[in-house]
Amino acid sequence: MTDNSKQHMYDVKKYRTPDGAPADIVMFTLTKKERKTFTKTLPLRELKVMLIRRRSWPFAGKWALPGGFSRDTESLFETAQRELKEETGVDADARHLEYLGVYSKPGRDPRGWIISHAFFALVEEEILEKRQAADDAEEVGLFTIEEALEQLELGFDHRDIIQDAYHRIQEQMLSTVIAKKFLPPEFTLSELYQVIKAVVPDFEEPNFIRKITSTRSRKGIIEEVRDEQGNPLSSNQYSQRPAQLYRFTGLMPRLSIYS
Repeated sequence: MTDNSKQHMYDVKKYRTPDGAPADIVMFTLTKKERKTFTKTLPLRELKVMLIRRRSWPFAGKWALPGGFSRDTESLFETAQRELKEETGVDADARHLEYLGVYSKPGRDPRGWIISHAFFALVEEEILEKRQAADDAEEVGLFTIEEALEQLELGFDHRDIIQDAYHRIQEQMLSTVIAKKFLPPEFTLSELYQVIKAVVPDFEEPNFIRKITSTRSRKGIIEEVRDEQGNPLSSNQYSQRPAQLYRFTGLMPRLSIYS
């Protein structure tokens, strides 16, 4: 039997296609707020997620993740990039955008049989300062994880998606070099530790400096910043005494970096 004859025998009604395949994006950032103290200290950092207030049905007026339906001329990843730009004004081309998972619980969307593919993105705070509402978004806002999960009334099953994305970024913070997305190219170990704590509040490592700089499984992931003469470069921006500056080398760890 030829492929053409098989095609004529195929009954599409037996394999109903979902009504749409949207991409939803959980977009994280770390906000930074200077503390008013008499001595130099690190600014306050908080992990936040971007949400949009929906303009139209379903869930009009409620907060939800930015996203939208895919086109037959693009991949779902390209859909996520496009929707991120259309609904928030953020260009995702140079951002960290990663696939999270598929969400297909019956009844998750009152419009019909809608299977959503979720992504998560990491975006610098200064980029989100230019955020704007567009398309079917009435407003764009940044919220702490606690606010998003416990205080806001969210549309669809987006609370579950945010929870899953939060767990994923916590796992990656402890097993990859994803922290560099929230740090300047050159940073102190105190800044690195603070970024980790902002994403994983329960993280405690009294021997952090020794482990990140000398433990075999992590050695070489970061390096000291030095000038052309080989002298160590330091910063006292957030401390009374100069602290050594470091940078990521591009080496990926085999095991957990920080614990």
